[in-house]
Amino acid sequence: MSKRWMTLLGVFALASAASAQTWIWYPGDYEIWLGNRMNNNRTERGAFFPPFWKTDSHFVTVEFSKQLDLAQPEEIEIAAEGKYNVKFDGKLQFGMPDKFTLPAGKHSLNIKVWNQSTPPSIYVKGRSVNSDGTWKVTNEDKEWIDESGKASDTSATEYALAGYWDFNDINTPPSKVSPLRYEPMSYVSVEDKTADGGRLYDFGKETFGRIVLKDIVGHGTVNIYYGESPEEALDLDHCETLDKIRFSADDVRDLATNVSVRNSGDYTLDNTKAFRYVYVAPESGVKVGDVAMLYEYAPVEYRGSFRCSDPELNRIWDVGAYTMHLTTREFFIDGIKRDRWVWSGDAVQSYLMNYYLFFDSPTVKRTTRLLRGKDPVTAHINTIMDYTLYWFNGIYDYYLYTGDKDFVKELYPRMQSLMEYVLGRTNKDGMLEGMTGDWVFVDWADFPMSKQGALSFEQVLFCKSLETMKLCADIVGDTADAGRYGKLASELRGKLIPTFWDESRQALVHNVENGRKSDQVNKFANMFAINYGFFDAPTTKSVMENVMLNPSVPAITTPYMRFYELESLCSQGMQEQVLGEMKDYWGGMLREGATSFWEKYVPTDSGSQHLAMYGRPYGKSLCHAWGASPVYLLGKYYLGVIPVKPGYEEFSITPVLGGLKWMEGSVPTPDGDISVYMNDREIRIKATEGKGYLNVRSGKLPKSSYGKFEKTGDNSYRLFIDTHDEITVKYKHI
Repeated sequence: MSKRWMTLLGVFALASAASAQTWIWYPGDYEIWLGNRMNNNRTERGAFFPPFWKTDSHFVTVEFSKQLDLAQPEEIEIAAEGKYNVKFDGKLQFGMPDKFTLPAGKHSLNIKVWNQSTPPSIYVKGRSVNSDGTWKVTNEDKEWIDESGKASDTSATEYALAGYWDFNDINTPPSKVSPLRYEPMSYVSVEDKTADGGRLYDFGKETFGRIVLKDIVGHGTVNIYYGESPEEALDLDHCETLDKIRFSADDVRDLATNVSVRNSGDYTLDNTKAFRYVYVAPESGVKVGDVAMLYEYAPVEYRGSFRCSDPELNRIWDVGAYTMHLTTREFFIDGIKRDRWVWSGDAVQSYLMNYYLFFDSPTVKRTTRLLRGKDPVTAHINTIMDYTLYWFNGIYDYYLYTGDKDFVKELYPRMQSLMEYVLGRTNKDGMLEGMTGDWVFVDWADFPMSKQGALSFEQVLFCKSLETMKLCADIVGDTADAGRYGKLASELRGKLIPTFWDESRQALVHNVENGRKSDQVNKFANMFAINYGFFDAPTTKSVMENVMLNPSVPAITTPYMRFYELESLCSQGMQEQVLGEMKDYWGGMLREGATSFWEKYVPTDSGSQHLAMYGRPYGKSLCHAWGASPVYLLGKYYLGVIPVKPGYEEFSITPVLGGLKWMEGSVPTPDGDISVYMNDREIRIKATEGKGYLNVRSGKLPKSSYGKFEKTGDNSYRLFIDTHDEITVKYKHI
């Protein structure tokens, strides 16, 4: 990270950061520490299963500094997580004072904290001097003392602005705060399965939390088998997760972790698990009176909504929203049963769904910081080439939806170093190819797909990432790099068609390997090029016909890539077809009994085939974040709400019934919301912030209760909206 950009970061102080006192730390360190705790909760049949990618850690020594200009003396209260010293005007103070009097005038205050186990953090409370986001922090002050005893200056020190959340209690440091909440829940039915007391508990729907064993009598081991299906919970040899708890006269011991607590009768497991069904099988000598659970969740608010004339589509939206809620935790995770990890490809979709459901910006920022980690860069994010590129593009989306320049400025140095790593792995043509240690993923495909050479899909993502770098360079005022990244993006875009285009098939082919253009055409690169606007209108039309709507092109079977496939169809005005596909695909999961959406759905599968994946009978996740994409599609392409300028300073509303008789819903914005109602005669719009245009297809000039429509094309009209009052529009549906 260059000194130049760290200095600039010191200038870019959030005005809102200068607020009431809160706990502060080195930016990103709390997220890395918290993410490490969460990512290392995964188990497989009781065995600890850590992530297999590079894991960073927090800085163990951090100095916090503040320049003061006080009109009168004041006393401050100091708390820290870790051992610390206080330096005032360059002079060390005795001990670790929890109170300190600051004299009037201009002074410098430095607090240095060491903590090996949790992120060094401080809390300072005074009349005007309080710890907040305006404090500067560094992990190395680069101060030294020469032979005369004179201390050097610290001009080589790189400073950043302090990180913080909403931990505002001086008595509760960050490592002691749980961002999650708990709620007692009961099963909906129970079934005796064996003569020795084994019981299958059904909690009614997919859920997540801690099992509570009640009214324990006797001594012995209680076996607990979890399942997203009854088949999984009852398959003692193959279920993905299980626990074994041994009760003795003195203690209760978790045999997976070897942690024991005093035996007090009832016992709440420390390990959280995903399940709908739980089979509890006590061994001889011990009995379980009853079972309950503590549901664990993030306290996010459902700000977005959707309802329409189709009850099944309403159910799809509801289950999608619930799936998102289950996978929104301290960070956005992939699925709640198996991995419980933060994957960049999964997260970037969660961000987009989040903007239409919760608009939870803090979780987006936490997840983005965690995924990036620290320098030096030694591997792709999650070891996956495409996931590094998604990380950049997630920042583009974040800025568009929130308008938060300060977060971009915070991240920019780490964006630079990560992009330099990416550029260092290009071939002689400036294109990305998988190198040793790179995982080139794309998708779980049901057809052979080479990952060798230059993949057109990766180059499309790479080009968008370079465009994101130019945008962010412009935001921070780095004109040199803005020009450099812009040139690289333009050059790469110019190579896409010459390198990968097959004129006879009117498509981008899959890859070029050893100078030979592949014969394979699939949807991945083609639909991303459509979504990013990389094709002109005639090429887009041709690709839609020859690839996206061509039944001979291999089908996509994961919700992960269906997300982008259906977006490309919606972007070309095919909402009526997409409505049918959502009902077939996501409705198909509902008809199979889904209470949350799955990692993958193959309509031709039946019975227990729906549960299998990765060569394991229950390997598939039945609650996967990327399965919730209808939440995004319905908000963006049916209600039709999108930000045109960052942070919804200007918006566009283009509602499309797409075969529905009526629909209504609300899309959250940074400080308000946009509500839409539409039937085949009337549209009602209310936007509580920003300005923008309502776009309507109508057989005649629409009439509005506010303003006047202008014609923009055949049967196309638009209305400028600069009021926060509800607007009613009468139109002729076509």
